[in-house]
Amino acid sequence: MMKEIRHVLVGTDFDEGSNAALEAALAMARAFRARLTLVHVVAPPPSAYALYAEGLSWPADEMNVQAERVLAVALEKARAVHPEVAGSLRLGAPWEEIVRAASELDAQLVIVGTHGRKGLSRVLLGSVAEKVVRTSPVPVLTVPLERP
Repeated sequence: MMKEIRHVLVGTDFDEGSNAALEAALAMARAFRARLTLVHVVAPPPSAYALYAEGLSWPADEMNVQAERVLAVALEKARAVHPEVAGSLRLGAPWEEIVRAASELDAQLVIVGTHGRKGLSRVLLGSVAEKVVRTSPVPVLTVPLERP
């Protein structure tokens, strides 16, 4: 038996796939009269790049400021549709932070978009959605990017 859905969490990187997931999350949150949390994760550069980036600095502060701005705009738009919307900005591996947020914030449903990567790009970049599905303690709804 599935638990009552009181809190929906949506992972977003503010791209087209995430926007589709946000639309689905807003619809689910309204249908269940549930709270909604938008989670955006600022990912540090992979450690493999450190070998090539000696002497270069990663603009983490600037990235955080920009992420906060974009999240604030997304929250404002979402609240126009559903008033019970919160945001969470995190630092780390996106799939890990989305799963951690689901546990910490007591979400009953996680929604993520999929990019539909195939081949080498999927092997190299991995799939955040796939890792969330495999490791999430709660049900995950994946929303594919609709292609014209």
